[in-house]
Amino acid sequence: MLKSISLQNFRNYKKSTFEFSPNTTLIIGPNTIGKSNILEAVFLISTGKSFRTDKDYQMLEFGKEVGRVTALADEVKLEVVITSGNVAGIKSQYKKFLVNGVAKRRVDFAGNLISVLFSPSDLDIIVDSPSLRRRFLDNVLEQTDREYRVANIAYVKAIRQRNALLELAREGRKALPAARLPDGQGRQEFEYWDNLVIENGQVITQKRQDFIDFVNKGPKDILEFMLIYDKSVISRQRLDQYKSEEIASAVTLVGPHRDDFSVLMTDKKDTHDVKYFGSRGQQRLAILQLKSCEILFIEEKTGQKPLLLLDDIFSELDSGHINLVLEKAGDQQTILTTTHKEFVPKNLLKKMEVIEL
Repeated sequence: MLKSISLQNFRNYKKSTFEFSPNTTLIIGPNTIGKSNILEAVFLISTGKSFRTDKDYQMLEFGKEVGRVTALADEVKLEVVITSGNVAGIKSQYKKFLVNGVAKRRVDFAGNLISVLFSPSDLDIIVDSPSLRRRFLDNVLEQTDREYRVANIAYVKAIRQRNALLELAREGRKALPAARLPDGQGRQEFEYWDNLVIENGQVITQKRQDFIDFVNKGPKDILEFMLIYDKSVISRQRLDQYKSEEIASAVTLVGPHRDDFSVLMTDKKDTHDVKYFGSRGQQRLAILQLKSCEILFIEEKTGQKPLLLLDDIFSELDSGHINLVLEKAGDQQTILTTTHKEFVPKNLLKKMEVIEL
């Protein structure tokens, strides 16, 4: 249960504190005033990362070198310190994580406060690039499974290092494992990173498969569909198979960083891909159902209901879809944002705590 959050030099907040209801809190304010920034801060405390940018320093108030987000979740104090990467002329980490004042790695920080986010940009999960669908899988699994967090962090690092070696190999300065170098150095370096990407990649693939199986087998009260996991299997054999192509492109061509999934629904006994053949309304329903499955998965894996974050859903959904979302909101602690109080049904509004910006 999130009790409060304090922002210092975070986005447009120099120093602000917000308290939340154990039920539903409604944040009201005009566009650009900073409603989504509050939800971004909550998501940061929950996952250790932003849902809006991959560059941590962009969360800082303009011109500041250090920012801080501090939250009280039940009796646990969670804190993320953000820097520009250079504080008082000294190079620093972009993010530091603390639990009750004790420094933690992100792998041990994420999961202390579990949340599910629904924002207008989530409507692009189905229709946009595979990277958004991979990010969705990561957001679900990193919060519920420490082994997944460990494997994903190690995998990303190993892929980065392996790609750097491939770049050197393309320039003729290193060789792949199959090459026989006099000193064996190039081969040994590749073998080390190959082993890491294979070992951690296989963990990631299996846990993504487990989640997709859960979704496919679970009940669906909004839209009936099936997820098809287009996995990029990683193994020693497949790395050898794409050896020449990888040198030519200087990137690793197989592995879960190439994964994707599609959403198939059946309509009048005909199965079709919602991305290409579904209406905008069906795509929205599919996302709502996917988020509902995410909530159920988190409950099963952790034994607790996640904090629900609803960012300006009234601007993208019609009244029928909004009611579906608000029905879910009644089951757990929820924070939602909107530009106008009038968008919220009056019978629900009277049950909410309101923050007006």
